[in-house]
Amino acid sequence: MARLTHLNADGAARIVDVGGKPETARKAVASGRITMSETALAAISDGDAPKGDVLAAARIAGIMAAKKTADLIPLCHPLPLETVTIDFAFEQGALSVTASAALTGKTGVEMEAMTAACVALLTIYDMAKALDKGMVIDQVRLIAKDGGKSGPWRAEP
Repeated sequence: MARLTHLNADGAARIVDVGGKPETARKAVASGRITMSETALAAISDGDAPKGDVLAAARIAGIMAAKKTADLIPLCHPLPLETVTIDFAFEQGALSVTASAALTGKTGVEMEAMTAACVALLTIYDMAKALDKGMVIDQVRLIAKDGGKSGPWRAEP
């Protein structure tokens, strides 16, 4: 069995030592979606949600969350992110979120992209819950990552 990198020889949790790793360009993309009523979707699209501009708030929340990932996920390294983007796409009965994070560093940014997507989705829920309390967040996943020892990876469609 492969050695678990977040455990020391005694089995205690530890942060992975990345001190000897080379810096490489690293990028990760994550996505998720939130299903909701057509009324809620229309209000978000038209900028008529009771709490204001849902997409602007969700974009800022996702970016802020990516920057705070190490404060939220145990054993994640604090990273000097170079860019974080949050994009939205309206679908039939849903709104999808795609988050990307990138840097040149010694460890990947998968958790930062995933955290950004999750918090953007939660913010959409919060901003639109007066219109539809039954919204469902689902399909949150890593779509792609580049850089590091393991190289590129892409999710199956």
